[in-house]
Amino acid sequence: MQHILVVEDDKELRKALRRLLERNGFEVTESASVEDTAGLDLDKFTVIIADLRLPGDPGTTLLRRTITPMLILTSYASLRNSIDSLQIGAINYLSIPLDPEEILTAINRLLDSNAKEKNREDADARASDEPVRGMVGHCPGMRELFRRIRKIAQTNSSVLIQGESGTGKELVARALHEASTRKDASLVSVNCAAIPENLIESELFGHEKGAFPGANSTRTGLVESANNGTLFLDEIGELPVDAQARLLRVLEKHEIRKVGSVQSQKVDIRLVAATARDLKQLVSEGRFREDLFYRINVMPLQIPPLRERGSDILELADRKLEICCNRLDMPLKKFSADAIQAISTYPWHGNVRELENAIERAVIMTEGEDIPMDMLGLDVELVKIDSMSNQVQNQAPEKNPEDSQDKDLSLKDYFQRFVLEHQDQMNETELAKKLGISRKCLWERRQRFDIPRKKKQR
Repeated sequence: MQHILVVEDDKELRKALRRLLERNGFEVTESASVEDTAGLDLDKFTVIIADLRLPGDPGTTLLRRTITPMLILTSYASLRNSIDSLQIGAINYLSIPLDPEEILTAINRLLDSNAKEKNREDADARASDEPVRGMVGHCPGMRELFRRIRKIAQTNSSVLIQGESGTGKELVARALHEASTRKDASLVSVNCAAIPENLIESELFGHEKGAFPGANSTRTGLVESANNGTLFLDEIGELPVDAQARLLRVLEKHEIRKVGSVQSQKVDIRLVAATARDLKQLVSEGRFREDLFYRINVMPLQIPPLRERGSDILELADRKLEICCNRLDMPLKKFSADAIQAISTYPWHGNVRELENAIERAVIMTEGEDIPMDMLGLDVELVKIDSMSNQVQNQAPEKNPEDSQDKDLSLKDYFQRFVLEHQDQMNETELAKKLGISRKCLWERRQRFDIPRKKKQR
């Protein structure tokens, strides 16, 4: 039960407040003056209601003894009184004679504000306990990732983080840095795909004045800026081959040479690289140096895609929803049953980033408390296909061990197999109907998964 302290010297008014509050489910403690509260623990109360003018000290002096929110009562509802109270922490003030509805509204507003602040504090506390701040995960893949992060962070070995776009590779890099002995130095993050190819070497290694047209002054590179700290190279697969050779020298010799300089200087960095691409494939194509690959792949970390994380998806969605509502300063919302179903079955090709965007969009657009599925802005056809794929797999008869490659079909595998197996017997309309999607969606999925239509025999 919520406990309210009423500090009021007018006995009749004090008793009227008690009756009003108790009728509305509050527990009430009374005091006639500030001095009478000396033996009370003010922080145990949910709200304090105090008159501004009391025998002895004014009611506002209580603000200096507690963090409990207060309502200040005054029969002198002047601008000066309200400003004085607000300046030392009073959240609201009410004029005497009191309006019962106004009192209850003010109290409920304070309670709502307290609940929101507590939600923020709880979210921050939970985040501080997580192995990777901002990441949620209890599935086997994430537990293994967290275990490896704790172990690898204590070393200076190079790390290669692999995972699809939007899985949180930069969060993992930051966790490695903050848990390492280099945490007091800089973490320098570089998106290799965002820097023009003709500027990448200058950006990474710096340049001397006059090294090339437009180099009007000497510039310190990002590698040098990370000295004694951590250098995070995101999308390292996009690094040009010439820059790869210079990066290899940094890792082997622990020194850099600015563009246009003949002098080298020592650097001490810990390299953390990340990519969504298959570096081994790039090596076989001659687009990524093999010696650099083995230099950066000392400690590999694999982040599982969101669609493979089971119940983590709903837990993560709830966490992101809470954070989003608090950040936008909106009442806490919840997902409807159909939204939960959609979130659970949607393939999330954009991973956590796509989930965050969908939730933010839904929070802004939803008028009521429950978020319906359509406010998430998801491709409902993809949800239908993925749900049907899971249903068919669950109902499929047990296969022989030699057929184990048929288990755990991906969305693409299922769609491709179904279409190829039935397009001889069905036209496009029948195929779409069987899949529970439109003909337009069937055509789009054919294009996305590169499944050509069977040519008609003449």
